[in-house]
Amino acid sequence: MAARVCKSYKVLVGMEIHVQLATHSKMFTGAANGFGGEPNSQVDEVVLGLPGTLPVMNKRAVEYSIKVGLALGCQIAKHTKWDRKSYYYPDLPKNYQISQYDLPLCYEGEFTIAGEDGQPKTVRIRRAHLEEDAGKLMHEAPGGYAIDHSIVDLNRAGTPLLEIVTEPDLSSPKDVATFGQELQKLVQFLGVSEAQMQMGHMRFEPNINVHITDQDGIVHKTAITEIKNLNSFSVLERATAFEIARQLREWEETGSLGKKSTYGWDEASGSTFFQRFKEDAHEYRYFPDPDLVPVEVDDAWLATLKAEIGEMPAARLKRYIEALGLPLADATLLAGDHATGQLLDGAVAAGASAKRVANLILSHGRRIANERALPLGRLNLKPGRLAELARLIDENKIAAAEPAGKVLERLMEQDAPAEQIATELGLIQSSDTGPIDAAIDALIAQNPKSLQDYRGGKQAALGALVGMIMKGGKGLNAKVVQERLREKLGQG
Repeated sequence: MAARVCKSYKVLVGMEIHVQLATHSKMFTGAANGFGGEPNSQVDEVVLGLPGTLPVMNKRAVEYSIKVGLALGCQIAKHTKWDRKSYYYPDLPKNYQISQYDLPLCYEGEFTIAGEDGQPKTVRIRRAHLEEDAGKLMHEAPGGYAIDHSIVDLNRAGTPLLEIVTEPDLSSPKDVATFGQELQKLVQFLGVSEAQMQMGHMRFEPNINVHITDQDGIVHKTAITEIKNLNSFSVLERATAFEIARQLREWEETGSLGKKSTYGWDEASGSTFFQRFKEDAHEYRYFPDPDLVPVEVDDAWLATLKAEIGEMPAARLKRYIEALGLPLADATLLAGDHATGQLLDGAVAAGASAKRVANLILSHGRRIANERALPLGRLNLKPGRLAELARLIDENKIAAAEPAGKVLERLMEQDAPAEQIATELGLIQSSDTGPIDAAIDALIAQNPKSLQDYRGGKQAALGALVGMIMKGGKGLNAKVVQERLREKLGQG
């Protein structure tokens, strides 16, 4: 038999992404929706599937899902319903999952990313439907104790879960990871999910197959394999790359194109492993849930949700660069986070310089946020006060470096005029030339060497002289000090 040779191949990857929505309660009950807690402490009769219980839809979860659909350019269904997806698994007490089958809430959208080749790459969104999450099987007891059986934690069961399904438009492991990262930014920007990978808020499942052209020009299509529950971008990229190579290798060595199946990821060996062959839809015995009414989305509700979304990151980025004149790197950081962008826009609307405010947010603001382990949006910064601080710097009343940072920190604790706080902290700079000239005269008299160095062409000596004056004279305006010093040295 002639050897099989892969002359070329085309990779097709579609994505299934599960996004846990950050609602206060679960999808069909008032039980708390949150990460952590003692096992099985965030459950109630509905989550446990006890006889006689009835589900009640979480309206906020539906609204969050519609917002994501709108941001992805999807069509929003005017009429949709809930379906029961039946299967037995220990972490699914009812033995069925309430989901959406043939009438998804959102459908036919698209999402554009920067492709690996540097060009825009559009990924078509097939559907985004809402369902409830299952619980979690644990193969180790809490605390890492070894056990010879699995245990079930139902805290996650019933959590609102948005499943986003793409067409197979991704063609490289790098693009797959980039798509995941950009989607994470989007749901965080919209405020619908915390999207923390380590907490399971987002789980990725790439569906991969390869079209192989052999030495005779014949195309062989491998079966689609789905890698389940990947929860980091690094793993997403590496698992996709491994699975592509595995399918190619299997065809070259055996001629097998495989069967439609699911695979897992083993981090220790850096490889995928077979789990089971895929079910077809009819095996889940979908049928409309008789306990839930359909969802009707009217134009007024849709218009309200569109207004709440506001300006999307791409449009905001363009405006920050073109209208506000911000550098690309700064604009990208500010446009990507909703709360940070609102802070910038609010301060600019209050009359501050966009570049000055951006500098304050990205330097002192980010430093303080990191120190306090909080997002910038939760630092209790008011746009009007930030604008006041920006004006103090522009008017040379306060230095942009350490003093501005101290005022900013106090503004987070105390709602008072920025100039008042700067005065209380003794940080207002004096521009009175009398004390400045006296300090310069005294310094020149005491430092003839630095004076000679500067006049000899050593410009660094000027900075040293300014530093000495500022150290000896508290509250002097550094800009005025430098100007007066240049004048005096130029006269000498």
